[in-house]
Amino acid sequence: MAFQPPYSPSLFRKRDNASGASVVAIDNKIEQAMDLVKNHLMYAVREEVEILKEQIRELVEKNSQLERENTLLKTLASPEQLEKFQSRLSPEEPAPETPQSPEAPGGSAV
Repeated sequence: MAFQPPYSPSLFRKRDNASGASVVAIDNKIEQAMDLVKNHLMYAVREEVEILKEQIRELVEKNSQLERENTLLKTLASPEQLEKFQSRLSPEEPAPETPQSPEAPGGSAV
């Protein structure tokens, strides 16, 4: 039997094969972890989408209800009330903030 030094090419091939298998195992673990993260994120996103869809449905319903209420109020309001309301909404004529009372220069009423 011939003596083989520990640095023979056959030993390196065995180490390379073992190292290659280790790299493949690590790659598989990384891929599994990435799939798990992806699945978790997709589940979380789907759940959030469902919540947002429900909120949109509720807001659309509320908006529709408010539009019907607004239409009803407009039909029940007198022309004078509508005119007064429109004048309040007009940006050209700001509504008075508080009634003005005459004051003396010192800040007290005369």
